[in-house]
Amino acid sequence: MSGLRFRILGPLEIEGTAGPGVSYTPGAAKVRGVLGALLVNANGTVSVDSLIDELWQDDPPRTATTTLQVYVSQLRKIFRRAAPEDGAHVLLTQPRGYRIRIDADQLDLTTFEGLYQRGREALEAGDHAAAAELQGRALALWRGPLLGDTPHGPMLDAASVRLLEARNAALEQRILADLQLGRHRDLIPELRALVEEFPLREELHGQLMLALYRAGRQAEALRAYGALRRTLVNELAIEPGAPVQQLHQRILAGDRRLAAPEPAGERRALGSLGALGSLAELPVVHGLPPADPAFTGREDELAEIDRLLRAAPPGAFVALAGQPGVGKTALAVAAAHHSADAFPHGQLFLDLRPEPGRRLEPAAAISALLRRAGAPVPVGSDPADLQEALQQLLAGRRLLLVLDNVSSEAQLRQLLPTSAGSSAIVTGRRLPAGLDGVHPLVLDVLDPRAALAVFEAAAGPARAAENPAAVAELLELCGGLPLAIRVGTAQLNARPHWSAESLATRLRDRRSRLSELRIGGLDVRERLLSAYQDADRTERRTFRLLALLPDHFEPWAVSAVLGLDPHDRRTPVGTARLLDALVDDHLLAADHDGPQPGRYRLPELLRLLAAERLAEEEGEDTVRAATRRLCDAYVRAAEEVDAVLNPRQAGVRMVRATGGDAPSDWFARELGPLTQVVRQAYLAGLWEQTVRLTTALTGHLESHARWRAWEQTHTLALDAARQLGDRSGEARLLGSLGDLAWQHRRTAEARDHYEAARRVAEDCADQVARSRALVGLADLWLDGGEVAEATALLTSALAALPPGLPRERYHVLRALALAALLADGPTAARSRFTECLEIAQILRDRRLEAHARRALRRLHDPDDDPAGCLEIRPGVWRLRSPAPLTPALV
Repeated sequence: MSGLRFRILGPLEIEGTAGPGVSYTPGAAKVRGVLGALLVNANGTVSVDSLIDELWQDDPPRTATTTLQVYVSQLRKIFRRAAPEDGAHVLLTQPRGYRIRIDADQLDLTTFEGLYQRGREALEAGDHAAAAELQGRALALWRGPLLGDTPHGPMLDAASVRLLEARNAALEQRILADLQLGRHRDLIPELRALVEEFPLREELHGQLMLALYRAGRQAEALRAYGALRRTLVNELAIEPGAPVQQLHQRILAGDRRLAAPEPAGERRALGSLGALGSLAELPVVHGLPPADPAFTGREDELAEIDRLLRAAPPGAFVALAGQPGVGKTALAVAAAHHSADAFPHGQLFLDLRPEPGRRLEPAAAISALLRRAGAPVPVGSDPADLQEALQQLLAGRRLLLVLDNVSSEAQLRQLLPTSAGSSAIVTGRRLPAGLDGVHPLVLDVLDPRAALAVFEAAAGPARAAENPAAVAELLELCGGLPLAIRVGTAQLNARPHWSAESLATRLRDRRSRLSELRIGGLDVRERLLSAYQDADRTERRTFRLLALLPDHFEPWAVSAVLGLDPHDRRTPVGTARLLDALVDDHLLAADHDGPQPGRYRLPELLRLLAAERLAEEEGEDTVRAATRRLCDAYVRAAEEVDAVLNPRQAGVRMVRATGGDAPSDWFARELGPLTQVVRQAYLAGLWEQTVRLTTALTGHLESHARWRAWEQTHTLALDAARQLGDRSGEARLLGSLGDLAWQHRRTAEARDHYEAARRVAEDCADQVARSRALVGLADLWLDGGEVAEATALLTSALAALPPGLPRERYHVLRALALAALLADGPTAARSRFTECLEIAQILRDRRLEAHARRALRRLHDPDDDPAGCLEIRPGVWRLRSPAPLTPALV
């Protein structure tokens, strides 16, 4: 155990091994703030983000992380100085934050909590003497407000509210225990001082009235009630609550049962105001919005919420989160109706954000809940009074609260039921993950089946059956977002002359889709925009720039578009934090459960919003620079991985561009995003990036049979090469387009491309491009049975190839071997295929090596040919036939 002692129930104090006479308390306020935040979460990890938020709130400096590290270093020096033997082991660095590791008796807060808990248990067991002694010791630890000499951020503010409530509860329980012990005369001076300090706290007035009555001072007890009533009427225009009024009536009547403490096991005379009056007489509450008869598509979620609510222990609640418009409120209301029989005393609904930009503070929210339940509202009381009134309402009853649009954990904490029987469903974009008892449920957009069910329920089965293909397209254009589907069906219902096809036509234009998705008070853009505006400045900039990324992307691409230094070891951590924040706000989706964890995607309608905000808030130069950085990053990654798969010489080692994946797997996964980036580079006029990226993609588009992407990317890249004046690039791209036409038996088109590639290659003296063009033309001759013409072209190509191009040599030899096989038989072809095998082994290219081995095996055993086919290129076969032959890819 360390020799360090910490005191935070008052000004911060640090005591070391030298004893209480020597103070080690930091002088800098922000260093005290870091230590205070760690101590109120003692033995738990506090994230770096939370500490930065605590110190600087919404305006952290650019060097916030580095400055925080300096503060932590200063604390460690203090600890080592205060406790030389073990002070170095108190403040620990965790993967994403820091942790103070101490024993319970080293911190006055944990000592207080332990004494308070034991005192409460003693009171519940009827051991009033022990309860009074334990709560008295707990209260003696308080020297003032929590960390009274330290500036408070959101974390310390929340802790201060929580601990003030606990301190007041300890005080009330100690007074209750003293009353039960017959110490009412001794309590009167203390209670008089307390009601002066807390003039609106009815519990303390009630305890003073009871103490005076038991001391034989009935008239003074009645005057104490009168003073309380005048204060409430004059300041708040309300009467005292029912419990104090009932106590007043009993004192007026001279109720002898109040004259002495009640036996243990009976209801305490004044454990709280709830002991003076019964809430059982309150009517059953029906405070939910009407059930939506068309609600559907969330049957599994309804069943899960019902199961959680029925099995919820005290303090447990269900939290629904998800992107704007995903249907959190609709599901919460439907679930409350569905589970109504489990809560016979009723349900209450409260929107904690009744207007955009305005959220209900806890005091206003509790007051609203109490009013809707028909319970007395101690308006103007401090938060602890209000929270106690709410818990009294819930105690011994089975009520369900539906708390909609929660903004923060601090807003929610005081509203949650803590007693057995009652529970809550809360909704918000962020999960309140830091609260105990939370059962999270994150909603995604609807799958096609559920989306169709929602459409049918809202628009009618007849509408859905009119044109199923158009309805399916419409739901896809809505991104499966329930709000968008609701807007679409409302438009169709309001305009009978519209069809699903005509609405889909309106929504196809990505630039105007969000403008189309609104009717009446329903506006998809407005709902999405509210989430964007709630994010901080850095997150909003990141979100905007994500519009430039392909449909699926990895963190390194985000770092590139943000302009972060890829060589700075802090970049991956910083990018991960930004992405985590956007995922937490449900402005971004993480594919952690998909086939390739670690990737991200912007849901369709959020991508449209990001593109709008990018065009509106960023200048053209900024967008072009970000696009260039993005394209450059994809070019580097694609070229590095392609160099591993298709080395120009032996011994090329893998560059870590794939995040540890096999290079072929990386290309298979990234072909879609890569082709999107090619188009983006072309549209931005980045000709060099367009050509380089397409060149790296060529072989992979072929091997994965991405014919359409092959044609689109190479057509764009060919124009880019011409814009750039890159004659070699032009020749190679023409040759690749020739290969594509050859694959699809567009012979005339293939010949035109190969001939053009040959002319351009010869004009710029590019022997690689010339060789490829000649091999393509030779394959066309071989298709027509013109072996001599093909051999002449290939012999010329082989003679012109410079040293150091093994891959090009392989393909020339492969075609020569095929020509020899067709002209002179297996023996003539064997030496050529043997040389192909040797080259493939040098290149370590398994695909080419497998092709050469198959060819040699079939030369040895002609019957091994599958169905009489001949492999004319690696993976491309043709039937042995005298007519012009049709290749087939296998």
